[in-house]
Amino acid sequence: MKKYAHNISDVALTAIAPAIWGSTYFVTTQFLPHGYPMHVAMLRALPAGLLLLLFVRRLPFGIWWGRAFLLGGLNFAVFWAMLFVAAYRLPGGVAATVGAVQPLIVIALSRVFLARPIRALAIAAGIIGMAGVAFLVVTPHAALDPVGIAAALAGAVSMAFGTVLTRKWQPPVSSLTFTAWQLTAGGLLLVPVAWYLEPALPALSAANILGLAYLGLIGAAFTYLLWFRGLSRIEPSVAASLGFLSPVAATLLGWLALGQSLAPVQIAGFVMVLSSVWISQKTMAPR
Repeated sequence: MKKYAHNISDVALTAIAPAIWGSTYFVTTQFLPHGYPMHVAMLRALPAGLLLLLFVRRLPFGIWWGRAFLLGGLNFAVFWAMLFVAAYRLPGGVAATVGAVQPLIVIALSRVFLARPIRALAIAAGIIGMAGVAFLVVTPHAALDPVGIAAALAGAVSMAFGTVLTRKWQPPVSSLTFTAWQLTAGGLLLVPVAWYLEPALPALSAANILGLAYLGLIGAAFTYLLWFRGLSRIEPSVAASLGFLSPVAATLLGWLALGQSLAPVQIAGFVMVLSSVWISQKTMAPR
């Protein structure tokens, strides 16, 4: 019983991260300059990573140089670049629904890389969660931009690989140091991409700077510290299911901050998402 309670506390703490990530679409559309997904992704990762590196004062060593850049690429460079492409090209609901396939991908990858069994209950939780997200955020007139959908799917696949490999490669350093390595590596990988693929950023307004500071310090450094700590303690499939909380938080934020209404179908989506997260915990293997 004591171990189970400890797991629940780990899950609850880890869940804070995707709940905060639910504000990403709001901040992106309300505070950031439009049309610069690579620059935004780079400026979200690199300053936060360098700030954490200055704090921990420890660089990767040996094999961890390669792993830090691979994981930084998967968890940040590719994932965030695709996330912002999808955010600019799709309604948030469509992007969130496509991205909700991630827990099912994590289940499959956990079998390949971690030899975890594929449980029917975990599959059911993933499907219920995807349906709940769709009920929450997709409108009848949602636009289906092919590039945006491809970007959202690529981001989900990248984050799924990053989630599983982060669990597989347990670092010999603290979660704070591990977060610093990955954020810095991911940001560095995005520098040439932003430089060559996009025009230079215009002069940033105070609102732009505030939005980037929030996404970097709160939406990156703080949340990924919680996320990587959680991945070292709970099953990847359970952690991935917590990602369903992002569209829940985004919907609530739209209701509170933008005056958007909540229809009965969205209430049903809330119930389905929370049920999915609860069911996924029942699949947690003893440590």
